[in-house]
Amino acid sequence: MMNYYETDPEFMERIMHFTFEEAVNEPGQELADETRYLAVLAALIGCQGTEVYRDMLVKALDGGLTPVMVKEIVYQAVDYLGIGRALPFLSVTNEILTARGVRLPLPPQAGTTMEDRLEKGALAQAEIFGEHMKEAWKAGHINRWLAANCFGDYYTRGGLDLKQRELITFCFLAAQGGCEPQLTAHAKGNMNLGNDKDFLIRVISQCLPYIGYPRSLNAVNCVNQAAE
Repeated sequence: MMNYYETDPEFMERIMHFTFEEAVNEPGQELADETRYLAVLAALIGCQGTEVYRDMLVKALDGGLTPVMVKEIVYQAVDYLGIGRALPFLSVTNEILTARGVRLPLPPQAGTTMEDRLEKGALAQAEIFGEHMKEAWKAGHINRWLAANCFGDYYTRGGLDLKQRELITFCFLAAQGGCEPQLTAHAKGNMNLGNDKDFLIRVISQCLPYIGYPRSLNAVNCVNQAAE
């Protein structure tokens, strides 16, 4: 990998200061390390930041995230980015875990079977968004897929709790841009689970160095709309 400290020293001075000093330590915008790493890794997948993801994954594992937690972030990304954009991050993750001596595959985390994934997925949707979601899957086949596949196959898995899963979804959506209606809905879902407005603004603040100002400001607007 190119040594940017040699080729671009002034740039590296400013970006490293902003990313790892200023943003991380801004008064009132701090996050616990585990939460910050969850958010940043999800945001990097969302914005397709493969090279930076590789570096941050090592920091996250050294900082307390478990291999299972990291794998669950990548798995859930498929729902919000599609397999075409998520698969390269699975390859990077497997490469780094293997290099660290982690034996793959990891212990199973599935919380549903092929028979009950729709039922349990709809229950997960209802827990996040309200009782009306128990019947939302009946509106059409994509709604049914959303309940069975997105929520039944992934949200019910172990490794991350529901609040953490809504957090990383928020970051996937904010980082890729163009998903503001869904971002507003998931901002509200986060709030319903206890990830309040102040928390989500702190999440955006910690992700801003990785996703830029336009998408961060759009995310703030979505949070404000959800809060209203």
